[in-house]
Amino acid sequence: MDETSSLLHRSQNESVDLPSPNLRPRHRELIPTPCGPIKPWSELSCLVKLYYSMTIVSLLAVLALTIVNIYNQSREKYHYEEDFTVSLIQVVGILFCCYYITRGILQENRQELIVFVLSILIVMIRSVVNFAVLPLDERKSLILARFVCILCLGLLHMVCASLLIRTSSSMAFRVGGALESLQEQYFLLNLCFSMVTFDLQAQLCLCILILTSGISMSYSHSIILGFGVFWACFTAAIGAIAVLKELKPLVWIFVLQNLPELAYLIFILYMVIAEWGQGGSYALEGATVTGSWISVMIKGVLFWALARLYRSFGQGLQERMFASHQQQ
Repeated sequence: MDETSSLLHRSQNESVDLPSPNLRPRHRELIPTPCGPIKPWSELSCLVKLYYSMTIVSLLAVLALTIVNIYNQSREKYHYEEDFTVSLIQVVGILFCCYYITRGILQENRQELIVFVLSILIVMIRSVVNFAVLPLDERKSLILARFVCILCLGLLHMVCASLLIRTSSSMAFRVGGALESLQEQYFLLNLCFSMVTFDLQAQLCLCILILTSGISMSYSHSIILGFGVFWACFTAAIGAIAVLKELKPLVWIFVLQNLPELAYLIFILYMVIAEWGQGGSYALEGATVTGSWISVMIKGVLFWALARLYRSFGQGLQERMFASHQQQ
């Protein structure tokens, strides 16, 4: 009788120590990472592997052309301020595109793939506008090659990525199980994470645009704007950690960090509109206004998704996403 009771007591203790079946990951073959589980490379189909490899190679090729273009401008072979600004912004956009397509494919993350398509579209529009306003004598062969590559490869990437977005995704079920509430929470988490990185990209591009454009500003204002690059990176890191770790205090800190950014965007809009046309560059001023409005819209979507995700913290998604990593 004593042996039976001791065995029963031991089994009860073991059942208490182990996580409930509803919190255990359904598929152990997923690879745990600090940003959530990803699929192993061997699980991808041959077509997806081919497309991903082609995408990375093509993005790196355009990146190399852009860097060479920036180097030529630094060597003072030709001077065109707007093309130099666009080249710097293109570098940031291409690097983020590499990140979006990697996370989108390995995590079956439709939100990242949608952001990838939007980023490619923005890069194409920016390239078309820049090439249209570029003087004929400044349209060097290198700029023309970059322009053609961006248009041709951009259209191809948009079509292929759109097809990937429409394919069935089982990652939400593989992480969240059969519970629809956890699947919805996983969708909101990915949406918030994507918007955090997309907002960081918009902030960096906007800082580069203002710093290198002909908009007049004081020396102290330039220092504040330069510090804004660090502030944007720090804010994005806080937001990513708050979303992944379900830390409510960090969510409030992240929201408060965004308030100065929103105030600064409003100030930038006022300053650009007040000095419209004085720098002799309507293209850069128009891009600044457009970039500010895009940043405001991104933050609006981010705050909406974050408010919904905040209410579902502590319902088991974090344990399910990182349980395999903790048990190993």
